Amino acid sequence: MRLVLLPAEESWRNQILAYRTEFQQRGEVLHGCAGLGQAPSFAAWLQAVRNNSREETVGDGLVPASNFLAVRQADNRLIGFIDIRRRLNESLFQFGGHIGFSVRPCERRQGYAKEMLSLALSKCRAYGLRRVLITCRKENIASARTIQSCGGILENEVFKEGELYQRYWITL
Repeated sequence: MRLVLLPAEESWRNQILAYRTEFQQRGEVLHGCAGLGQAPSFAAWLQAVRNNSREETVGDGLVPASNFLAVRQADNRLIGFIDIRRRLNESLFQFGGHIGFSVRPCERRQGYAKEMLSLALSKCRAYGLRRVLITCRKENIASARTIQSCGGILENEVFKEGELYQRYWITL
């Protein structure tokens, strides 16, 4: 494996903020980043990630989640984010799923998303999940291929706010 999944820590501040900037400069939405794109500050985001990792401190309307940095071992560079929701609420069941992820734009098309998802599925097994739901917008062909390459089976497609989402299940 070229990547390792690590928890977000203060020591990653500069790389995390550079990651966010790269997405913002391209006008892209950050997925799997636990709200990094909307956070008022790095400190507030990091505290929210910590709070949302435990059932007793998770935010209203959210579910406990583990957010990881996908770091390339060769040079310690932040390549992507992956968020694992340890259970689903109704909204996640329809549109969000158990896992959300993103790969840094300048690092795409190198197989990192598949590797990240494979690592995340191992974590899901460790959390006791036996089946996970992953969704993506229909036009996001790269995400759909990544999900399929890790065993995702399309269950159906659903509309949300005028966009068509595909719902894939992976049996662990």
